[in-house]
Amino acid sequence: MSLPSSPLRRPRLLIVGCGDVGMRVLKLLASRWQVFALTSSAERFAALRDAGALPLLGNLDEPATLSRLAGLAEHVLHMAPPASVGATDERSRHLLQALALRKAPRSLIYVSTTGVYGDCGGARFDETRATAPATERGQRRVDAEQQLRLFARRFGTRVSLLRVPGIYAPDRPGGHPRERLLSGAPVLRREDDVYTNHIHADDLARACVAALFHALPQRAVHVCDDTELLMGDYFDLAAELCGLARPPRLSRAEAAAQMSPVRLSFMSESRRLANVRLKRELRLKLRYPTVREGLV
Repeated sequence: MSLPSSPLRRPRLLIVGCGDVGMRVLKLLASRWQVFALTSSAERFAALRDAGALPLLGNLDEPATLSRLAGLAEHVLHMAPPASVGATDERSRHLLQALALRKAPRSLIYVSTTGVYGDCGGARFDETRATAPATERGQRRVDAEQQLRLFARRFGTRVSLLRVPGIYAPDRPGGHPRERLLSGAPVLRREDDVYTNHIHADDLARACVAALFHALPQRAVHVCDDTELLMGDYFDLAAELCGLARPPRLSRAEAAAQMSPVRLSFMSESRRLANVRLKRELRLKLRYPTVREGLV
């Protein structure tokens, strides 16, 4: 199946934020699509070309560098993270302003985060749950989602919000818990622990492609696997698979005294995500349905 396009050329896709997952998307699409990749570093041009993309130099923090994006592609995959401070996402604002200068794209896929929900006390829920971010990191993502919904209403673009939890893959930089296990970093004891959610980087890339074909307009989708583990149990499983010692366990009070606020914030939000829309609407069959398959 392919998206409707002119018989004279391949469909055009602009990837904004073409990091590890973006490169995986390129492997899936570059032979059949014309793909442009925005980068702020000319040093990445060779790698992007080798992967099948036409690199474009531009910086989301510098709006004047983005004007050439207007009308460039019918489809946009936005994976660029917000800046690291503040409660708003000015990078997304600059991107949308550039895209609005000419004919708006037909579809725009945004890779968001499940941090938009804040702490849910371990509840299991679907995408109809209201957002309630507890950190500026989550607030920036909610701001981006709201901007995209407004853009969709104004220009008729089919916007899809992919809410993504922890991304992992053995071949992804920092994408395997082995390094943390080797460092001896502790986890919370069971009575203080939180549920975490996961997705393999390859399945996330496949979900991005599936959204181009099948996503419903203005729809949020949880892109997560079927794993349902407390964080400590996840690291215990990884230790078993790697043949390493299990991490030490701390009480929450001990963790608060020893860990950085950023690391502690990831241990303060507990949720279990339903992925029915991912399977039914995006029609994605997970290649790695649980972390047990994906970590080996």
